[in-house]
Amino acid sequence: MTAATGYSPRRTLPLRVEIVRQFKRRRTLGMFGLLLALPWILVIAFQLGPDGFGDQSSLRISDLATASGLNFAAFALSVSASFLLVVAVALFCGDTVASEANWSSLRYLLAAPVPRDRLLRQKLVVALGYSAAAVISLPLMALLAGTLAFGWADIQVPGTGETIPALDVLPRFGIVIGYAMVSQLVVAALAFLISTMTDSPLGAVGGAVGLWIVCTILQAVEALGALREFLPTFWNNAWIDALAPELDWSGMAKGASVSITYAAVLIAIAFRRFRSKDVVS
Repeated sequence: MTAATGYSPRRTLPLRVEIVRQFKRRRTLGMFGLLLALPWILVIAFQLGPDGFGDQSSLRISDLATASGLNFAAFALSVSASFLLVVAVALFCGDTVASEANWSSLRYLLAAPVPRDRLLRQKLVVALGYSAAAVISLPLMALLAGTLAFGWADIQVPGTGETIPALDVLPRFGIVIGYAMVSQLVVAALAFLISTMTDSPLGAVGGAVGLWIVCTILQAVEALGALREFLPTFWNNAWIDALAPELDWSGMAKGASVSITYAAVLIAIAFRRFRSKDVVS
């Protein structure tokens, strides 16, 4: 059987089409609205708090949040990385294939015909792009909000109270954001895998978030010992080492290797499973 005249698999489902489709969805606009609003909500919360709150004599990251814009951005990332960003990434990646199946449009896409591997690849690239934008937008907005509210000053390191010049730590803040994106790859891959297995977008998102919460709970079980280091959540806050007086890569290197390994395996399973899946919805 010969292909139709003018048909080329490489021209099916262009990235720009998928990007626009996903951007117009209310869940995309709503999630970015929440991520961009959260830093300002936190600023208001600090402003309305008692005068003694945020005492910089304390070495907790929450009490140092008002010391500078950089401190505030680090605090905003620390309180959002374990749940809000997880939900955002799971939403963008878990809603990829499952939403098409839920709308009964998946079989029509494949009948276009869009090759299955290309369908998954295009949707995964766009989902990861929006996930990266989500992870980047929150700390950058927090840096802007914190600088306007608390000023641009040197950062105080949580735990030690040492001060690092703002201009010296600013490049490290890029490392912090980069590591935060890498650490969320497991969530993205897990949500993407479940999305290829269910017709319910909510099930894919909830499944990924639920398993992440289970890993977080297991992380607290000290009886597991060194086994906890193989949990993707164990190294979730290793980015704090980038803000230490002496930059320490060891924790972030281990966390990145665990995250990338899990993500690669989960994505490979998703592609392998979807190639032979009987699409009836």
